[in-house]
Amino acid sequence: MTLTHLSILNYKNIAQADLDFSPGINCFLGSNGEGKTNVLDSIYFLSFTKSATNTVDSMNIRHGEEMLMLKGEYDLNGVPETVSCGMKLHQKKQFRRGDKIYKRMSDHIGLLPLILVSPNDQELILGGSEERRRFLDSVISQYAPPYLSLLQRYNKALQQRNALLKQEGDPQLDLLEVYEEIMGDTGEEIYTERRKFIEEFIPVFQSYYERISSSKESIGISYTSHCERGRLVDVIRRDRNKDLAVGYSLHGIHKDDIIMSLNGYPLKKEGSQGQTKSYLISLKLAQFSFLKETGSHTKPLLLLDDIFDKLDSERVGNIVELVSEEDFGQIFITDTNRENLDRILASSKGSYKIFAVKRGVITS
Repeated sequence: MTLTHLSILNYKNIAQADLDFSPGINCFLGSNGEGKTNVLDSIYFLSFTKSATNTVDSMNIRHGEEMLMLKGEYDLNGVPETVSCGMKLHQKKQFRRGDKIYKRMSDHIGLLPLILVSPNDQELILGGSEERRRFLDSVISQYAPPYLSLLQRYNKALQQRNALLKQEGDPQLDLLEVYEEIMGDTGEEIYTERRKFIEEFIPVFQSYYERISSSKESIGISYTSHCERGRLVDVIRRDRNKDLAVGYSLHGIHKDDIIMSLNGYPLKKEGSQGQTKSYLISLKLAQFSFLKETGSHTKPLLLLDDIFDKLDSERVGNIVELVSEEDFGQIFITDTNRENLDRILASSKGSYKIFAVKRGVITS
């Protein structure tokens, strides 16, 4: 899959841009705060119907403007595809595939697979378990469409159960049991998908880390869940009295987590900045490989946002060698350092384009 053309109107600090891309490597060069990341985020928006950084859609509209528009023209395994989004202040966004408006945003997820590697990924390690579950869910939902529906059903039942738990007085027992049954059934299906993914993901992830680090360290990743304690509905009901006391659900797949380790110790405590960055990049490249072989069976777009900071020259060289291989398709990369981009372009055998970004204005 390739993104051949991108039109941007009033997205963050970009007033207007019409960009034609290389099917190979596309580089965005400029100082910090000029808008490089915003270009990548607009591409991300067209794949996931939301920004990677702003949870409130209206925050993506350029200051002083009333609306934004994004339009991407794609080559999807030889088939032309157009996806666009329009949004006005205080109104819901509209997504279109061609001329057809999506009724549900979830129907779009997976059509345009994409992997973003950015400085914000450090929250996967430093943040709470919610960040790591989001990582799991973002991968699986791109190749297994029913998974997103399962998540939505589980989360709705969880919210309804929590609302009952917070009520004064005795809750309606029959309603509690209904919500617990839904959480148990959908939760076990979600657990099965997550566990299967992690088992298949680990060897791919480890092989990438070995290449980036020149096999200097050993890394690990494991998955923990309340589903390991027995039938999930029984686990949930076992501590219902505790849940009533605190006013929310203490058990379920909304508490699942990924344990990340370096040389047998917690990565969060033991990893240097370079080791942590190497771990995160390996996670995302493994995610790329996994999606390439599943789902739409196409090479996802690979977005690399300022990935070389905190890395020594050896690891930078290993990453340059990796992303220059034919395993990867179309790449979008940002950097403030022209030397890093020149190293990638020198190693690449395919086509490329370089864009300069200054104060939201993009030139090639």
